Amino acid sequence: MRARHSPANPKCRRAQDRRQESLPDWQRCADAQRDVSPVTRVSQGAPARAPVDQPLIATVIGDPAGVGPEVCVKALTLDGAPCSSRHVLIGSVDAVRLAAAASGLEPRIRQVGSPREIGASLSEIAIFDPGSLPKTAWTIGKPGAASGRAVVEWVRLAERWASEGLIDGWIMAPVDSHSLKLSGQIESIDDLQPAGTYLLRVSPSLRVVPITEHISITEVPSSVTISAVSALVALVDETFKRWGVRGARIGVAGLNPHAMGREDRDAIAPAVERERAVGRQVEGPISPDSIFRLAMEGRYDVVVSMYHDQGQIALKTAAFEGACTIYIGLDHVRLTVPHGSAMEIAGKGIAQHASMASAMKMAESLCAGRGFGGED
Repeated sequence: MRARHSPANPKCRRAQDRRQESLPDWQRCADAQRDVSPVTRVSQGAPARAPVDQPLIATVIGDPAGVGPEVCVKALTLDGAPCSSRHVLIGSVDAVRLAAAASGLEPRIRQVGSPREIGASLSEIAIFDPGSLPKTAWTIGKPGAASGRAVVEWVRLAERWASEGLIDGWIMAPVDSHSLKLSGQIESIDDLQPAGTYLLRVSPSLRVVPITEHISITEVPSSVTISAVSALVALVDETFKRWGVRGARIGVAGLNPHAMGREDRDAIAPAVERERAVGRQVEGPISPDSIFRLAMEGRYDVVVSMYHDQGQIALKTAAFEGACTIYIGLDHVRLTVPHGSAMEIAGKGIAQHASMASAMKMAESLCAGRGFGGED
């Protein structure tokens, strides 16, 4: 299940490695988000990324005051960068330039007026900047209303481009919940998730999609119904087929210890039998304390979990670095990364970009119908 790595994408050079300093923790995923490994120096003069008929993938840079712009720049310029599709950033060109400078990178950055202007050159980063966020309206490392409003605008723009067929898919870099709330336009990050969609978390060794997300644990049992489990299993199977993965082996986690509770017997088991009856390769309910290990050993291609933390604890313990999140239930590819804006380290050039690079490569593979880029 490990994604294939594209050849090195020489585009810009590293000025120096400043990763020996001691750093303070930040509020979310601190140690995992720091870039503590040396970055390979890369050279200029790469060949074209891909023909112009290759998929076009947009990436919203996330909160300009956070690490979003930095991980986008690094993912597109350092060794192992995505190279089988065309890429364009959406957001503040000022934020991208500042992030590149802070990281000791010197890419060529070209502003474009529409997705139709995106070429196939490896020698530049293309960016569409709507021009609605002045450089003076935000400060690196600090949440703000202007940043939040800009993120909402950029996300809506990416969704519009996707719905109009101007791009094949898009990625959302880390956003900041405080900035979004200050914007006055939405209440939380959850409001950026389209209705009727689910979040498939993917790491190099495990794939998990929960039936429920950010709800109280006391609300979970009533949410585990035959129709809910059956619908998600069917959606996962059909979505995987569209991405090029046929006959996905789906494992469904139980809700209770050893999958021996009422919900396991009365909801999960009948739902699994319903989907098996129409030809899907699904098993469950499987004891929650063993299903994730079984999936990592290759028995299942994906696990359907019953609630957010049931799957997240397993996935983040197994492999947080390089993980990404895919929205399912849309007619286009959309991904994000599993970490926050890391305001405390923004502007220092020390954020790790493995999850963003993974998301970009995953988007390339899914948009091209190549599955998850491994041996699916």
